[in-house]
Amino acid sequence: MSTRTDAYAAAFHAVIAAEDTLGEVEDELFRFARILEGDDALLEALSDPHIEPARRQQIVTDLLDGKAQPTTVNLVGLVVGNGRARELPDIVDALVALGAASREAAVAQVRSAVALSDDQTTRLAEALSRATGKSVEVKVTVDPSVQGGVVAQIDDTVIDGSVRRRLEQLRAAL
Repeated sequence: MSTRTDAYAAAFHAVIAAEDTLGEVEDELFRFARILEGDDALLEALSDPHIEPARRQQIVTDLLDGKAQPTTVNLVGLVVGNGRARELPDIVDALVALGAASREAAVAQVRSAVALSDDQTTRLAEALSRATGKSVEVKVTVDPSVQGGVVAQIDDTVIDGSVRRRLEQLRAAL
């Protein structure tokens, strides 16, 4: 990560902690960053230097207003207004890592074919904690290509419990 990315992440963490909305805003930023990574048209619009910063910020407000905390809208708008939309996923990843480190936990980035309930997320976090021996915080992204099950990544370790992976294993075995 760059010094600028770390500086943004630290500033975001300070703002969110001061407003006592750390978990919710961190999750909203994480989900928005994953959406931004997967939507080339949105990324282009939010990072286009030919579009006025105020207009790019208005796009963020239109997308998130009423669906996210005002803090989330403002932080994303700040990054987009400063012409750093392409860096937002890295900033958010650094923020998530910083938040987890402050809570002495590891972050599991989980891809699932469907949204997980709070109970499923809690059980998954407990299972991953037992498997890794660390306290684990789960960040879930819906990814239909998984087809079922989940794929979890904790640091450099990937645990692939997806239906797609199992089908690939069956094909290879046959």
